[in-house]
Amino acid sequence: MDGFGRKIERFIQYFFDYGGYNKVLEGLKNTLTIAVLGLIIGIVIGTVIAAVRVVPKYKVLPRVLNAICSFYVGLFRGTPMVVQLLIFYYVLLPLLGVKMTGVQVSIWVFGLNSGAYISEIMRSGIQSVDPGQMEAGRALGLSFTTTMLQIVIPQAVKNILPTLGNEFIALIKETSVVSFVGANDLYVAFSYIGSNSYEFMVPYLVMAIIYILLVVIISLLIKLMERQLGKSDRRK
Repeated sequence: MDGFGRKIERFIQYFFDYGGYNKVLEGLKNTLTIAVLGLIIGIVIGTVIAAVRVVPKYKVLPRVLNAICSFYVGLFRGTPMVVQLLIFYYVLLPLLGVKMTGVQVSIWVFGLNSGAYISEIMRSGIQSVDPGQMEAGRALGLSFTTTMLQIVIPQAVKNILPTLGNEFIALIKETSVVSFVGANDLYVAFSYIGSNSYEFMVPYLVMAIIYILLVVIISLLIKLMERQLGKSDRRK
């Protein structure tokens, strides 16, 4: 116990006296930024792909778009996140002559990756909505796109909200790989403290606790949103 107490004292010393908390705050900000913006980009991309994949394939254009979307989904679901980060940062950006920070690259890669998964989530959500909703919208003179955006997709989002929450949690946890492209996240911050204090046990335990707290908070927020949506449904 005395040995563990000394480890805690050493961690506290490097956390406060040597400015380790600045690294942790920056890492936490980057972790949340990458996860939140990545989820937003993923929702936009996933919704578009899902809409394309549920459109009737009577014409050539829908079939071509569906093939492109299927390739996109297979590509991003079939390769690990860290491989995608490395290819974007060390291969594609130099070839295109584009300069981006590690955090910016991580946001886009997380968004593109999340879009592939959310497209399948959204597609199942759209298919869970009563087909009569689409038929009613079209009968009222609304276009397919308008009916999808204003009637079908809002109902689909209610159905898939818990799964979207799980996707956000997954993004939070997967941010631990962004250090491969030089982005400072929670893992980098606590590794910095561990390297300077020559003690990794307590920093990594604290890091694990922070991740658990983030997941618990997100889970509670998702449950609160579900409860509010449930109340609005009961009032109808």
